[in-house]
Amino acid sequence: MRWYKTPYAAVVWTVLRVWLGLQWIEAGYHKLTGGFDATGFLKGAMAAATGEHPAVQAWYADFLQQFAMPNVGIFNTLIPWGEMLVGLGLIVGLATIPALIAGAFMNLNFMLAGTTSTNPILYTAAMILLFAGAGAYYFGLDRYAVPFIKGYFKKAHVNEVKTQ
Repeated sequence: MRWYKTPYAAVVWTVLRVWLGLQWIEAGYHKLTGGFDATGFLKGAMAAATGEHPAVQAWYADFLQQFAMPNVGIFNTLIPWGEMLVGLGLIVGLATIPALIAGAFMNLNFMLAGTTSTNPILYTAAMILLFAGAGAYYFGLDRYAVPFIKGYFKKAHVNEVKTQ
């Protein structure tokens, strides 16, 4: 067994995973209770794509202008609820890998939009936990859910083969 998948390392990964989950819950909670509207953020990101040293790449600003701004209502719902669900999944260790991927994807988009803040730290934590793999959810609900789901689909595949 690799060192980063041992129960001892899993203690560290669990602390990091729960801390990361709390960061996402806090961000989502503030957006849900504070009347979140991404319009100003998107306009600021598009404005940061101009000048001699733009903080936002032109292709990303085009994406924001052509797709995000016309669908800002969807983003106003997806971002806070996505943050809450990522946080919840990480805290309890359920759907850990999808939650890490979703969280890293959100951090990447926030960074592409020119926002540094804590995003590089959260992104790096997610990458470390993705590297840890199953060690990241050794102390979490996925420790039981993943084998159950794998068994279910394996059983379904065996039954499908028998009926053919």
